Order: sequence, then structure tokens, then C-alpha cells
Amino acid sequence: MTAAPDHTPTFARLSVGEQLAKMMPVLLVPLLVVLGFLAIGAPSSWLTLTVSGLAMGMMIFIMASGLTLVFGLMDVINFGHGAFISVGAFVGISVLLALAGWTEAPSLILNVLAVMLAVIAAMIVTGALGWGFERIIVRPVYGAHLKQILVTVGGLIVIEQLIHVVWGPEEIFLTRPEMLKGAVTFAGAAIEKYRLLAVVFGLILFVAMRLVFRRTKVGLIVRAGVENGEMVEALGYRLRVVFIGVFIAGSALAGLGGVMWGLYQEVITAGMGEEMMILVFIVVIIGGLGSVEGAFIGALLVGLLQNYVAFLAPKLALVSNIGLMTAILMWRPQGMMPVVKAK
Repeated sequence: MTAAPDHTPTFARLSVGEQLAKMMPVLLVPLLVVLGFLAIGAPSSWLTLTVSGLAMGMMIFIMASGLTLVFGLMDVINFGHGAFISVGAFVGISVLLALAGWTEAPSLILNVLAVMLAVIAAMIVTGALGWGFERIIVRPVYGAHLKQILVTVGGLIVIEQLIHVVWGPEEIFLTRPEMLKGAVTFAGAAIEKYRLLAVVFGLILFVAMRLVFRRTKVGLIVRAGVENGEMVEALGYRLRVVFIGVFIAGSALAGLGGVMWGLYQEVITAGMGEEMMILVFIVVIIGGLGSVEGAFIGALLVGLLQNYVAFLAPKLALVSNIGLMTAILMWRPQGMMPVVKAK
């Protein structure tokens, strides 16, 4: 007599210890927030730093999500991703400067509309740039990681120099739209309006990405392609087209992140993307290569830790995230939420 199949969810069949181990990456963010509160002591300072850390983490996640998808699906190490961040920032800020009448108006609707137009323009330009980058630079070196590093770094340098040609070599200082300046006071803490907007925007983007990957056919193909590309192609899907689409989307997200980071810092340079790539790669590595959820958690950890450490021990701020990466990789060498590929 054949036993009835066990339809109990896999997570429910795990022991308590195994369930806790599986949930640990998710619990790291609230754990860090609690530890930050205990270390800082002053509730108002802790709240300000926490919101700032979450905002920073959300923007890093936007930049890192595209790169982790490109690596997870296409197995491409793309150092040129930093160039898309810089180009996105310059295109977006150019649009905002052209819409000075909207950004200087005391109207939240006009201010947000100007930012949205800047974001759309940046994503269109960087998406198109990513398409050309994939065809000309990346496509000839698929499967060769050393060559990928060399040619994408070369592409990064060339694009940075083109930024100097188009926008000039000087830094561009900017101010945020009128209604996004200043801060609101909550529980005695001063919280910048723009950082609140960045937190909300990052959450919306993360939820949207999860819905796309979990609830749509395109998302299913992408996730299946990450785990077993050969099987997806055997089913008749053109994975090469998916590759190009993912690369374009990743490049567009980098441009979006560049605009948001430029408004966060209120200054943009041609090398800003190259500088951000350190944090982006840390997030991609500790999250688990190819994992959007892992990148999201990793970005929040990076943003929170950097803000807390900068307040408590400023001299250690530069090395705090390297220490975080080292600790996580010693605990989970494949990252917090690695994507398991079929062999």
C-alpha cells in the first residue's frame, strides 16, 4: 500500500533549530537596530541615525539589485555598473536643473513630478547604455570572468571620461526640490524629509520586484534561468533575450540609484559610481549572489551599520562594512540567501 504524499510545507517540516537558522538573515536587521539603540542610548539620536541608515540602505539596494540579477542570471562580473550610476546621476540632475521652476516651487506635487521625470530620463538613458554595453563589451566575454573584469573596468573608465567631455570635469553641487528640503520632528528626533522619501521609495521598489519575480511569468523564467538555464532553454524559452532584458533593467536601476544618491549627497562627480561599487559589491556578496532578498537585507545592514559606527566611532566607519562582510562570510560562505543552482 502506497503512503500518501506529505504535502506539509518544507519550512514547517524543519526542526525549530533549522527554522531559526533559516530565519537568522531576516532577524539580523532588527537585531542590529536593537544593538544600535543599546549602544547609542539617546532615543532621538538613535531614531535619526536609524532612518538615515535605512534610507542609505534602500538606495544601495536599488543600485545593487540590478547587479545581483546580472551576476545571478548571466554569470557576468560587471564593474561597468558603476558607470551607469554616474551617468544616471548626471542625466537626472540635468533634468532637474532644466525644471528649476518646478523644483523651486513650494508645491510637493511639482517637486515630486520633477524628480519622477528625472528618474525616468535617467533610467531610459542608462537602460539604452546598458543595451549597448552588453552587445559591444560584455557579449564577447561570456563565461570568462578575468576578461569580464578587464573589459568592464575599461568600459567604466571610458564612460567616466565621456562624462567629463559632456558635463565637464568639475563637481556639480545641487539642492533638493523645495518641499524635500529640511526635516520633520518626531519624538524629539529631526528626520530629513528626503530620507523618509527614500525609505518609502525603496520599500515600494522591493515589494514590486518581489511581486514581479514571484507572481509573473517573466519573473518565473528569470528565477528558473538563474537556477537551471539549460532546462529553461530546453522548454523553448529564449534565455538570451531574457539576458538582454535583465541587463537593461539592471542598468536602468543603477541609473535610478544614481539620481537618488546624487540628491542624497547633494553633489555629483564622474567617479561617484566607481566609489559606490565597493558598497554595492559588498551587498551583492553578503546577500548571496543572485538573490534580490539577500541584497535587500545586506543593503539595510550596510546602511545601518555605517551610520551607527560613524556616530559611535568615526575612525572605524570606513572599515565597518568590510568587517561585516568578513563576519557574514565566515558564518555563511555562500552569503545569507544564496541562489542554489542546479548541477
